[in-house]
Amino acid sequence: MSVWPAWEVREGERSTRWLHVRLAFPDGAVIEALASVGEGWVCVEDVQARPALALEDLAVFADWIEGPLARACGAEPEPEAEPGEDAGGAHREDPAGGRAEWPLVARAYRAAQERGADPVLAVMEQTGYSRRGALRLIGRTRDAGLLSPRRARR
Repeated sequence: MSVWPAWEVREGERSTRWLHVRLAFPDGAVIEALASVGEGWVCVEDVQARPALALEDLAVFADWIEGPLARACGAEPEPEAEPGEDAGGAHREDPAGGRAEWPLVARAYRAAQERGADPVLAVMEQTGYSRRGALRLIGRTRDAGLLSPRRARR
């Protein structure tokens, strides 16, 4: 991933910075974004992806860029909460990326599909994660080969 400055606007002692972000994946996929960063906030203003991002991928995009943006601004990202702790209302993953939960996620996802229920809600109920966290775990479980790849949407 690469991050480089686009421009900066200063107003008194405050400043807002705009940064270009580029993620290139081994399969040739590319995501480019423009993010603005101020005191205590980040705003993603534009995202372009080739191929297009699925909603699941867009849900984890902020996690992918959080650390590099913080470092580009001279700060360190906030430390992760301990697994299971409430981090400002959001359930944060364990440092191993939820690997221990992947089999549970796969079972819950498949069982929900078989009974015609929402697999994401089933994973949320089984793990206690928020929707965003559940989508992240589902994506990582899929990447690990425990779930079949997503079908292309038309």
